[in-house]
Amino acid sequence: MTLNQETPPLDPPGGLRPDPHPATGARRGPLWLAVLATSVPMFMVALDNLVVSTALRTLAVELEANTQQLQWFVNAYVLSFACLLMTGAALGDRFGRRKVFVAGIALFTLASIGCGLADTSAQLILFRTVQGFGAAAVMPLSLTLLSDAVPERMRGLALGVWSGVSGLAVAMGPVVGGAVVDGLDWRWMFWLNVPVCVIAIPLVLFALRESRLPGSRLDLVGMVLAAAGLCAVVWAIVHGEQDGWTSATVLGAFAAGAVLLAVFVVWEARTPQPMLPMSFYRVRAFTLTNVVSAAMYFGVFGSLFLLAQFLQIAPPRTPLEAGVRTLPWTLMPMVVAPVAGLLIDRVGGGRLMALGLTLQGVGLGWINLVATTDTPYGELVAPMMVAGTGMGLVFAPTAAVVLASVAREHAGKASGANTTVREIGGALGIAVLSTVFVAYGSTDDPQRFLDGLRPAVWVGVGVVLAGALCALGIPRQRPAADEEAEDPGATGSAGESGKVPAGRPA
Repeated sequence: MTLNQETPPLDPPGGLRPDPHPATGARRGPLWLAVLATSVPMFMVALDNLVVSTALRTLAVELEANTQQLQWFVNAYVLSFACLLMTGAALGDRFGRRKVFVAGIALFTLASIGCGLADTSAQLILFRTVQGFGAAAVMPLSLTLLSDAVPERMRGLALGVWSGVSGLAVAMGPVVGGAVVDGLDWRWMFWLNVPVCVIAIPLVLFALRESRLPGSRLDLVGMVLAAAGLCAVVWAIVHGEQDGWTSATVLGAFAAGAVLLAVFVVWEARTPQPMLPMSFYRVRAFTLTNVVSAAMYFGVFGSLFLLAQFLQIAPPRTPLEAGVRTLPWTLMPMVVAPVAGLLIDRVGGGRLMALGLTLQGVGLGWINLVATTDTPYGELVAPMMVAGTGMGLVFAPTAAVVLASVAREHAGKASGANTTVREIGGALGIAVLSTVFVAYGSTDDPQRFLDGLRPAVWVGVGVVLAGALCALGIPRQRPAADEEAEDPGATGSAGESGKVPAGRPA
């Protein structure tokens, strides 16, 4: 079975109710084209989340930026992106997922043009923030539209390919950033998004059809509470290492975020049409998968943030040379994720995630044990491949279990919630591991860097292995084909099939 075939009419078990206002002239093409249409914009968004970090030293010179401004070149994007993911999914449910997806791509690209034209640090920070607004619509709706475009029997393979493209973005971030810094002007990091947009928007309009959640209304109070609460929490996380985790501003932001999110939970439990139904969290598979996502992004991306610098320092290398040397690690998900997608129904998503996180922990620990001030690169290749294989075994099962845990019409909300958790986990991992690094070492010389790297990576290993234990608690879900054979009209129940039924209030 391949993706190179026409999509049959949408009639999934317990599936998405027909759009009462379908897009005029919407067409469906081969499945591989639908996968490409959802993956290309997601690749652009994920790549931009990583590529700027490589160019910070260049930006400091070109824009005469101070340390705080350099941090905000990265944090402005992360903050707006993470805080509005659930809002982006909610807007798609209300106004049309394809429509909001295309609007997100267009906004992201216009903001990229602004970044490329920026002459001051303030301008770059502003447009990076707007980039995050667009990305928040693209990332969750990419997965939702893919789920709608692909029949149940092929969902695992499609999610595997989609996850592999996401892994490719991770792989290419340091390489693209290094190539731009070494050989081109830094502005090309943003100009490269323009041709991607030119290709992506017509592709999306041709290959994907419109869908929405019929009868849905915007939960404006929930949107404001969630965005404000997440903004306070993420702000505290990214300032924790800089200002001190016990400083008044950081503790105050954490407290404000906790209060706002608590009020959000109370509101969502009572409003008739919540932005995020609390019933999702009564499903063990959904809840534990979110914990696993946070643990993976905390441990892996926090460690990768430091290890990418280690490859530039011990021994000294250019950003491009260091980026190329991460490829044995970061390219593995591109190969492994599609295979993992095919194995989900046979092995179980939880088991694959547990194995993947265990391999990540082993790979990170192995790198930590062989790292020296002048480590031969050949000694790093094998542990990088082990860690990368682990990443590939987590990406596709995570997406599949999240989508299978809720009724198909709630895919956007579930995807937005999961993406939010993993972005917060990644931001927290970078902040916490950087704090540990600073407590024990510095970037002054290779030995001092190694002194800080080792304890920081061990923290990442511990969190990843804790996530593996959580993954073992994820119940195995029956393949969609089996459920359809038993009851073609069933949507399941939280207590039996582990899926939140359509229309159930929180």
